[in-house]
Amino acid sequence: MEKGIRVEGGDKLGKTIIFAKNHRHAERIVERFDQLFPEYKGGFARVIDYSANYYQTLIDDFSDRNKWPQIAVSVDMLDTGVDIPEVVNLVFFKKVRSKSKFWQMIGRGTRLCKDLFGAGQDKTHFLIFDYCGNFEFFRENPKGIEGKAVESLTERLFNAKIEIIKELQHLQYQEEGYISYRNELIDEVLAEINKLNEENFRVRQHIQYVHKFKNRTKWDSLTAIDVNEIKEHISPLIVPLNDDELAKRFDLLMYTIELAKLQTKNATKPIRSVIRTAEALSKLGSIPQVMEQKYIIEKVQTEEFWSEADIFELEAVREALRDLVKFLEKETQKIYYTNFKDQVLEVKENGPMFNVNDLKNYRKKVEHYLHEHRDQMAIYKLRNNKKLTVQDLKTLEHILWNELGTQEDYKREFGDTPITKLVRQIVGLDPQVANEAFSEFLSSERLNIQQSRFVKLIVDYFVKNGVMDKRVLQEEPFKTVGSIVELFKDNMDDARKIISIIDEINRNSEDIVGA
Repeated sequence: MEKGIRVEGGDKLGKTIIFAKNHRHAERIVERFDQLFPEYKGGFARVIDYSANYYQTLIDDFSDRNKWPQIAVSVDMLDTGVDIPEVVNLVFFKKVRSKSKFWQMIGRGTRLCKDLFGAGQDKTHFLIFDYCGNFEFFRENPKGIEGKAVESLTERLFNAKIEIIKELQHLQYQEEGYISYRNELIDEVLAEINKLNEENFRVRQHIQYVHKFKNRTKWDSLTAIDVNEIKEHISPLIVPLNDDELAKRFDLLMYTIELAKLQTKNATKPIRSVIRTAEALSKLGSIPQVMEQKYIIEKVQTEEFWSEADIFELEAVREALRDLVKFLEKETQKIYYTNFKDQVLEVKENGPMFNVNDLKNYRKKVEHYLHEHRDQMAIYKLRNNKKLTVQDLKTLEHILWNELGTQEDYKREFGDTPITKLVRQIVGLDPQVANEAFSEFLSSERLNIQQSRFVKLIVDYFVKNGVMDKRVLQEEPFKTVGSIVELFKDNMDDARKIISIIDEINRNSEDIVGA
């Protein structure tokens, strides 16, 4: 529970298989788990063997990343032949003397799993906990490696609040608004501490600190030692909130910016993430919840806001946008899977929290220029699915690297994305051109309703995004209609032709004639 691989920002143990000796042994493991972790009693850990009623339902639930159990205590049933990509922890709690079976059991953790830890955060490894000397018996890396505890998202959020509370006790913040905000944060962290179950064995190990910081007067003036004690002895015990992970990640981002504001540090990179979020939300005005926050979404995109915003306005942004992040496309959500604290820099006294000149909204200038100059030859060609010449490429490089900013500005905002591909992504594909590319299918009566809908979704995607990573065909909204293999299983030639058209449109956004 402490050193296993965790998901949901570290707030929940990843799917885990414990290999038990027999049914009685498995039941005892679950009983002991429920005693040690009463908050998870009744479903987090379950025995899965042939004596269990509805064992197939248990396996199905274990295979679902959104359902319990998280820990499957298996007696032979999950040792071999079951593929559950979400499994990241294997616990050998029995001796294995067949080398082939031993490696088959290890194989339960080798299955790849996309986006297991968040957008773009795929499963890359798994852990094995061997309590019965199996690796030593088979002379396979007997020393292994030492596991380590990971700071969870809940722990990072709690610590951020602690640091803000400490900063707000400075003399300059002894005004009504700041005092009120500090008291609100203290009430929140005290509520979390008071929820701790003192019968829990982990809590009992730190009980003197739990009692110490349950005392409201202790929070009147926190010392550096107090903060360190809280981080070491209290924060790891806090029970994760049952809340949307992305919302909590946005909370952490905003608390990081608030703390930077209080400490007079530079938070340009975290602020840029908020601006990118607002820009993405601006394109989702058809969603009622987004429309309700139109004023704040537009406000945070301005230089004036970040030049003048106080901690109360930052808190208003956090409360307004935290529940909207889930509406963002997966590519944009990736910005929330980073350590924002590492992106906050020390600055000179009275320096800016946000370097306007560092950003000067280069991205906005690029987007505005491209939309306003769609008839410029190179931009026109990309929008109309025509290949570019070397001169076209040079023209775009001059515009983006000289007229609108520098090559460094481009790299900072858009990374290694080729200029031609970026332009296509921003301006999209002309609707008429996109329809013409797939006209063979759109005008064909041989397609059924679902197939036609699938092709139209591809057209709409190209019109909006300009290029397509074929992996999106396995995501929404395509997933609801069906996979291309299922939809065209009776005519795979059509499926191959559709894929070849997608590839050709993508190539035309990057291929240069004469290069």
